[in-house]
Amino acid sequence: MKSLTSIFLLLFISTVLTAQSPAYNPQINSIDVQHYRFSLTLKDDTDRIEGLAEITLRFKQAGNSFALDLTNAKSGKGMEVNAVSFSNAALKFSHSNDRLNITLPNTIPAGESITVSVQYAGIPTDGLIIDANKFGDRTFFGDNWPNRAHHWLPTVDHPSDKASVEFIVTAPDHYQVVGNGIQIEESNLDGGLRRTHWKETVLLPTKVMVIGVAPFAVQLAGEVQGIQVSSWVFPDNRAEGFADYSQAVEVLEWFHKNIAPYPYRKLANVQSKTRYGGMENASNIFYFENSVNGKKEREDLIAHEIAHQWFGNSASEANWYHVWLSEGFATYSTHLYHEAKYGAASLAERMRKDRFTVVRYAERKLAPIVDTTVTDINTVLNTNSYQKGSWVLHMLRHEIGDAAFWKGYRAYYQKYQGSNALTSDLQKVMEEASGKSLATFFKQWVFQAGQPELKVDWKYDASKKELEVSVQQVQATPFSFPLDVHFLDENKKLVLEKTLPINKSQEQFRFPLASAPKDIKLDPNAYLLFK
Repeated sequence: MKSLTSIFLLLFISTVLTAQSPAYNPQINSIDVQHYRFSLTLKDDTDRIEGLAEITLRFKQAGNSFALDLTNAKSGKGMEVNAVSFSNAALKFSHSNDRLNITLPNTIPAGESITVSVQYAGIPTDGLIIDANKFGDRTFFGDNWPNRAHHWLPTVDHPSDKASVEFIVTAPDHYQVVGNGIQIEESNLDGGLRRTHWKETVLLPTKVMVIGVAPFAVQLAGEVQGIQVSSWVFPDNRAEGFADYSQAVEVLEWFHKNIAPYPYRKLANVQSKTRYGGMENASNIFYFENSVNGKKEREDLIAHEIAHQWFGNSASEANWYHVWLSEGFATYSTHLYHEAKYGAASLAERMRKDRFTVVRYAERKLAPIVDTTVTDINTVLNTNSYQKGSWVLHMLRHEIGDAAFWKGYRAYYQKYQGSNALTSDLQKVMEEASGKSLATFFKQWVFQAGQPELKVDWKYDASKKELEVSVQQVQATPFSFPLDVHFLDENKKLVLEKTLPINKSQEQFRFPLASAPKDIKLDPNAYLLFK
């Protein structure tokens, strides 16, 4: 989701406040949504949408009432609920404080599923962005992250309640509609209207359930193991967009082969009006409208959003605080793709660049990756979740070795595919893959703020032919880590290399060495996050 370049940071800062806090836990709700079927009518002469939501839900415990998230009408915007029904019988409901409370006539036993219908209409305050694109064409784009689906769709608007979804959109026939899953109908209707039906059978979090409605130029960019990869761009950007988004074929093929089979049945790459640089909607990625110029400069962005199809969409964080399991994984997966294509030296340079970003961020805001003091969901989209989360995975790879890392990386996805996880779940999987306890590793790098700040001195004793090295951790709480050190001669040639086990605030080491070195290089291969 939304790779962190400078433009994305600016966009993140501008995001609106949300009604839920990161601590919002839908488990207090008695239901588990199984499937959403949204029938929507869109028009040109008004921003008012008309909706019918058919929601299949299972009761986790016996009950005769439940609640959905849906923004209520105020100041001329928001959603008005006209009717709620079950088995063609009207149900009692109340709608206030962005919650739709529904009462059933009888108690539903635990484990039983029912389907209720919600008829509603209104002008979305957010979530469905109705706006002209840069060419002046009217467009409609779903933009649900983090919990903005409830501004236009009645849902349990939290990533831990995943469901399959279908969208049936009726709109003027000069629009094309793209959505999650595969298209199962496109029919021209009387009155210059078109009905388009998209259906996804894989369980999704609401944050990535969307439609895009606009005049599009559409191209089949290629196929990966029978999965169609298409490009949807504004007609005025047809040539540039087709060229730029074609890179998705190669990217998808690498992830499909190296992580696990792609979890969806198609991949559409869509030029859109998303507020983010990119939004990883499942099988239906939206990119900002200036993402195309025909120069194929968006490979990193495309790789980041495609990586999310596995990490974030399929294996999702169970709680907002743990969004690094989405963003850190997508960031590091992009680095892994880049390493495979461009080499290890390129990966090291990318990690050094990210390390600089993490250190600068910590100077402004000292907080752990999983920061339970956060009150606004949007602020979890920060350098800690992206670059530091990626660095945690990179250091974990060095800690347990390539073979165990890749084993755990794939095993984590396989175990939580289609469901949700917390950081503790990742730790357990990686411990099983490596046979090592990783309690200290995860505690200090994920749940402790900051990173080591090192002061390293050395002196050479010519009489003893011995090198003495002193390592001081300047920050208040010491970390435990291996520090790779290279000592160089006057020609910058390596004369001694050591891995120093650092566990305390102050450490000293002595090594035999024939002559005095002239220079020192810390962490030459970019394996450690430090200042």
